[in-house]
Amino acid sequence: MEIKGTAKLLRIIVGESDKVGHTPLYEVIVKEARERHLAGATAWRGILGFGRTARMRTAKLLDLSSDLPMVIEIVDEEEKMDDFIPVLHELFEKAGSGGLITLEKVEIIHYFHGSDNE
Repeated sequence: MEIKGTAKLLRIIVGESDKVGHTPLYEVIVKEARERHLAGATAWRGILGFGRTARMRTAKLLDLSSDLPMVIEIVDEEEKMDDFIPVLHELFEKAGSGGLITLEKVEIIHYFHGSDNE
């Protein structure tokens, strides 16, 4: 698969402790993106952040939070992103959690799959 030109970047921010059943929400989102054949998804843990409550969450040793921010980014064609957004709404409802979803236009410079051994 090759993607060129204009695409969309979907950025989802959730709490590390948000879950759907017993599975972390960020993991469910990445797996759903894969099942729907999106180009790829990356999730990583933030080291510092706050949300609606303004409560600081940090990875500092003396103030270690068990609910650090998790950021998931997915880049693909606009149509695929538009189809995926309702799925995200359903997942947020199942998790009973808050979060942030943003969508922005991006320009793909280079995207090629490597070997099938990835």
